[in-house]
Amino acid sequence: MSSGQEQADSASGGARHAASAAGGLAGAGPRRPDSETFGREYPVERDSATAAGFTIVAATLMVISGLWSVTMGLAAIIKDEFFVALPNYAFRVDITSWGWIHLGVGAVVFAAGVCLILGQLWARALGVVLALISAVENFLFIPYYPVWSLIVIAVDVFIIWALVTGDRRQFA
Repeated sequence: MSSGQEQADSASGGARHAASAAGGLAGAGPRRPDSETFGREYPVERDSATAAGFTIVAATLMVISGLWSVTMGLAAIIKDEFFVALPNYAFRVDITSWGWIHLGVGAVVFAAGVCLILGQLWARALGVVLALISAVENFLFIPYYPVWSLIVIAVDVFIIWALVTGDRRQFA
């Protein structure tokens, strides 16, 4: 290369490459997509201890929440008089039906939590969906067991948050 070409290259592309290497730091100006970085997929950050910790905590809470739901379901199926419903609630369902619903959802949540502990990638998405279903189920169950339902809803919201934020993309 001649010195004229090197000067032209450093004047036009060199500043652009220096700004993109700086990653938009102060003084480098806003980062614009160029032909080299536009549309590039960013690698998934899998080595983050925080991400792994959130996933394990969420999976453990799913296993515990599944066992809680199975226990609640069995209590409702075996002894109907254990739960007393508040009058005039919009969603009135028979306690035995609630027992079977809790039993089924609890078993699936438990199984998904175990699969998530074993490292199954699909269990993360299924865990979010199941925690959402469990939260709605417990919202409808509030007149029968209000404090416990609110505790389970809070645990389900934490599970959703932990599973969604546990897998972040690394921008570099």
